Formats: sequence, C-alpha cells, structure tokens
Amino acid sequence: QVQLVESGGGLVQAGGSLRLSCAASGRTFSTKAMAWFRQAPGKERDFVAAINWNGGSTSYADSVKDRFTISIDNAKKTLYLQMNSLDPEDTAVYYCAASYSSDYSSVAKRRGINYWGKGTLVTVSS
Repeated sequence: QVQLVESGGGLVQAGGSLRLSCAASGRTFSTKAMAWFRQAPGKERDFVAAINWNGGSTSYADSVKDRFTISIDNAKKTLYLQMNSLDPEDTAVYYCAASYSSDYSSVAKRRGINYWGKGTLVTVSS
C-alpha cells in the first residue's frame, strides 16, 4: 500500500556530497518511521539512518554519524539523506524504507520494515 521511489544517486569523488530523496506515495498514514539502508556488492543490507515520520528524532549508524543527515518533509511525503565527506566505503545501493514501528532498534534490524524502495546506486570514486 506504500510505494517508495529513491532518486539522487550517482557518481561522486571521495570527499564530495550527494543528496538522496525518497518519494512516498499510497497509504502512508500508518508510517511512523522512515529509514535508509545500503548494500554494497557481496555484503549484507545495512542500516544507515532512521527518522520519525514527524521528524522529531533521528538515529544513525556509527559509520555515517556526523557525515550524513536524514530529514523528512512530511507535507511532501519525501525522505532525504544528505551525504557529506563521502568515502569509497560508502559505495552501495541505497534503499529507502518505511516502517509502522517507531522503535529504531526494530527498524535497524529490518524486522520493523514494512516497505522497501528499489534502491539508488551511489558510487564514490577514490
């Protein structure tokens, strides 16, 4: 009932910045939190950041803390991820996710994720 479409991925040099967007549509009224995950080739899909639907709180993986900023425009039903100081280790497909749960622990472990986007590729060159 919820569709998520990511955009903004691309190629960037190390140290550069990108801003990802995720447009949500459909029945979003049950969504309490949204999040970003990423998956590098041959690796697991890892939690990046999460935010309450009302934008009141955020959570970040240690690997991106102080470099990435998650935000949400509730009126536009759009999630954002501002990525600064990018490193080749950040290269991955980034996925947008929506959750009916406001428990970040459940969200980070993916057990609370109800909908996934199809992903957008971010490539950071050295």
